[in-house]
Amino acid sequence: MVWGGISTRLRTPLYHVVGNLTGVRYQNEILQPLVVPALQAIGPRAILQDDNAPPHRSAAVNTFIQQARVNRMLWPANSPDLNPIEHMWDELCRRVQQHLPPPANLGQLLQWLQQEWNGVPRAFICNLIHSMRQRCVECMAHNGGHTRY
Repeated sequence: MVWGGISTRLRTPLYHVVGNLTGVRYQNEILQPLVVPALQAIGPRAILQDDNAPPHRSAAVNTFIQQARVNRMLWPANSPDLNPIEHMWDELCRRVQQHLPPPANLGQLLQWLQQEWNGVPRAFICNLIHSMRQRCVECMAHNGGHTRY
């Protein structure tokens, strides 16, 4: 598994998560070293959009986020996943699959993932993020059902 964050101004390094991601690991390996500095670089209006994955919602993570004064977008449980990062993962997958032959090992796969992650044009990422309002509008119009996103 890999983790990464995007904004219109920057993207975090792609982080390889080895093993199961717990709340404590999410806090220590991702939030503290990657997310908080990225949000600080963006500025005081930066908002973290994560999902309701158990590691993201652990008590330790919630406490850390409050103490770090991270603005977090709240999502109700079982809500549609409108996070633009999901489309970034799709793009990353398409780009890596274009490498032929397929990766020979995990190291090569991780190298290609990082290369392609860095190669996704900023305009593509900005388009994903700027489409967020329309994603929400369309989701509400469909009562939380299927949308074109």
